[in-house]
Formats: sequence, structure tokens, C-alpha cells
Amino acid sequence: MSWVSARALAAGSAVPLAPAWVPLADALGRPLAAPLTALVAVPGVDVAAMDGYAVAGAGPWRVMGRVLAGGARYVGELRPGEAVEIATGAPTPAGASAVLPYELAAVDGARVSGAAEAGRHLRRRGEDIAEGAVVLGAGATATPAALGLAAALGHDELLVRPRPRVAVLITGDEVVHAGRPAPGRVRDAIGPFLPGLAAWAGGRVTGTDRLPDGPEALRAALASAAAADVVVVCGASSKGPADHLRAVLDDLGADVLVDGVAVRPGHPQLLARLPGGPLAVGLPGNPFAALGAALTLLAPILRELAGTPVHAETSSLAGAVRAHPRDTRLVPVRRSGRGAVPVGHDRPGSLWGAALADALAVVPPGWAGEQVELIELPPGG
Repeated sequence: MSWVSARALAAGSAVPLAPAWVPLADALGRPLAAPLTALVAVPGVDVAAMDGYAVAGAGPWRVMGRVLAGGARYVGELRPGEAVEIATGAPTPAGASAVLPYELAAVDGARVSGAAEAGRHLRRRGEDIAEGAVVLGAGATATPAALGLAAALGHDELLVRPRPRVAVLITGDEVVHAGRPAPGRVRDAIGPFLPGLAAWAGGRVTGTDRLPDGPEALRAALASAAAADVVVVCGASSKGPADHLRAVLDDLGADVLVDGVAVRPGHPQLLARLPGGPLAVGLPGNPFAALGAALTLLAPILRELAGTPVHAETSSLAGAVRAHPRDTRLVPVRRSGRGAVPVGHDRPGSLWGAALADALAVVPPGWAGEQVELIELPPGG
């Protein structure tokens, strides 16, 4: 299957997750599934915008008491010639016509005088945000500032598109997960990048299992993955003697949607729908090939499930790139004012080039120098 078709099919295979109410802290980065409205007005009552004296009418004024933010309100209504000492954010008494800041006030015992402009340094109820106002539309991202705004408007939870759950299965007797690999072994380089890539695309890795070679363990893990929205199988997607993913999917009655993609690196990648369960994405065992396959199949699925926006970008290539006659090439590049600069070090088994790059250039078969699509690589943090 062509790379373009495989990526489109992956996105089309994902059904967006139903919105869910989540606590504010869990909503960070999620698209709002409904408009954010003000449950309360801001400010909720008339308040002082400065420390000083809330005054009524013309001065001088007799000080009748003190009102602090969070303290008891002044009981009664100020009459002309009366004032209360007041803190910023404290509710102003009925009848107050202005707030006279301390620095403009002259105090003589229980009396205060100064120039107070009518309406000055008063914030009226709903002046910033009226109760019931729509402040953010559906689809807006719950940024840190948006979460603070939601809290100020009385919300404890938000209705958002949830993060799809990703289960990771890492296969291979030769794979080690800590320290320096012994001769004949390799260190897992795919498992460490998947949580960050999943989070960038809108998902979250909920568990990682390490499986020995052989169909039995893989079959059991896939059969028990119903709690996940997507299962990622690292390795076992090629056609070698230790690659059992195709046979296991067939045994389980899975519907194979993609079986190999005309792309370099990352040709032996798979996409299947498990019976009554999640989508399964098979990644090659070579790290850069796995990254390319994850950006081809996994990332589009997670973006569709989660409602994460896609940012389209194109660029010219500022460096020599050799196109393949039949396959799409994914080339690590760094953006520059001259265009996208290939960084090299792009063999399937190494992430060196990807670590130097900030995007992958999508070089189509037979490319003749025209602008190419850039796929952003997940940033750090």
C-alpha cells in the first residue's frame, strides 16, 4: 500500500472517543467537547480595585468601618459623606461611588479626605465576565490559562475529548531493557520514545509488557487488551522466523487493514482491528523504521480518537536527497530559512538522525525537487 493511502486509512479507521467529564488537572491539553461558560460572574459582586477607602458622595468622609477581602461585608448602605476602609478585591458597600486609594487619601482620626472621581477604582459585578457568558468555544484546547479561567468561573470538571489509551507490547528474546546490551542482544530503543509520541498525538501509554518470542504470549496479550483503545506491537511485524504477528492476528480473527507500506524506512508495518476490541498497530523492530511507522499509522489514529489538530506544513529541501522510484522516503530534516536541511544518519536501525532533526520530510516516489510535506517530530516537553 502507498504511504499516502496507509496514513489516510489509519486516520479513517479511528472513531473519535466519546466526550467525558474529567477533573481540571486531567483536562490539560485536551480539546473542549462543549463551550466553556461562566457559572458565575467575574467579579461576583462589586469589589474594590485598590486598597483605600470606599466612599459615598463628596468628601470629606467619616470612616464607618473596615472591609477585608474574604471577610464579612459591610452591613447597610453608605450614605453621602461616609466611607469604609477597604482592601483590593473586597466587596464594596451599597452606596459606594468610588474608591479613594491610600496614596491619595489624607486621614485625620476617623475622617478621610481627598479627590475621589466617581466610579473610579470600582469593579462592578460581571464587568469582566457576565454570568452565563461563553468564554471558549468547543474544540478550544484546555491550556494552563484555560484551566485557571475555568476554575475562576466555578468549574471543577470539564467535558473534553479523552486521551486514548495505548497498550505497548515489546517482543523479542534479544531485547534488553536496561544497561549495556551483551553481544547478540540489543537495547530497546522503541519503548522509550512511544510514551512521548503518544502524548504528543493526544494519547497516553497505560502499560508496557515485554514478551518473549513465540505466538502464545503475543496471542494472550492481544486477546486481553480490550481495555486499550490501541495496542502497539513492537517487532514481530516482518516475515522472519520469529515474527508471529500476522499468524496471531489471523488466529484471533482480526481484520487486517494494512499489511506493509511502500515507505523507507518502515516497510513491514501492520494495522488491524481486533474482534470487538482495539486497533492493533505493528511496528518494525528497527528503531527509526518503528518511528516512521508510528508516524504513519499510530499518530493519525491517536489524533482522530482524541481530536488533536493536525498542522499541515510544506517546505523546499535545502540539500541533496535521492528519491526512491517506488517508495516514499521519510528523511530527517531541520527547518531553516533556506528550507528543510537533511541531517543524515537515517539508517533504519538508528535514531541518530531523528534525534538531530525536528521534522521528517516526506519525499514521494520519483520526487523531482518540488516542495514536500514535513511531519513534525514530537518536541521535548
